[in-house]
Amino acid sequence: MQTAIITGASRGLGLALARALAQRGYRLVIDARGAQALELAADELELHARRAGHQPAVEAIVGEVTDDWHRGGLVTAAGERVDLLVNNASTLGPSPQPELADYPADELERVYAVNVRAPLALTQLALPLMPAGGRIINVTSDAALEAYAGWGGYGSSKAALEQLTAILGTEQPQLRVYAVDPGDMRTQMHQEAFPDEDISDRPPPEESVPGLLELIESDLPSGRYRAAELVQARVAAR
Repeated sequence: MQTAIITGASRGLGLALARALAQRGYRLVIDARGAQALELAADELELHARRAGHQPAVEAIVGEVTDDWHRGGLVTAAGERVDLLVNNASTLGPSPQPELADYPADELERVYAVNVRAPLALTQLALPLMPAGGRIINVTSDAALEAYAGWGGYGSSKAALEQLTAILGTEQPQLRVYAVDPGDMRTQMHQEAFPDEDISDRPPPEESVPGLLELIESDLPSGRYRAAELVQARVAAR
């Protein structure tokens, strides 16, 4: 049984990916800040595993990815081996998002703590437990590349995460290290980014999951990928 750690897995893309992995028989270690939502997610994942004929194996740990003790708890719960680490937990920052001229310094520090420092710190803990061929997926955004007004905090943090991902992939050639842009999704974070807009036309996060599965189940080289392109490639290969 393969073991995966997925952060931010009580909703959105993290939960959608966890569902797919539960159906594939993965042992899951998941986290979120909200205890009730995380408990509901764990129950749902166990049900998905049973329906697929697998023995449920879900460890749900409430906490903040910025906390040292919490990251240590995730890796301890994984046991002796981590086959997949998905750094999905993220924060947008203030909503509505301010321009850089008015960006509060303490808010910027929080965005970088969640979106950059925490994924790297968790990766550092997990690396000694990862076998050759293990996967690290860092969830990023097109805001890491495009200069969108008002996205200076979030976008620059994702740009930093992408550079860390690229360097880690070079330094750890025995692993597959990916940055993946899931694209626009109908999620709570996306709604917070556009608080006055109707985002019901955006696709649900489940539509991005096949792209992430392509990274997990194929042997693509380390690098940056867009989920939509991976989904198209996966469909074309069938």
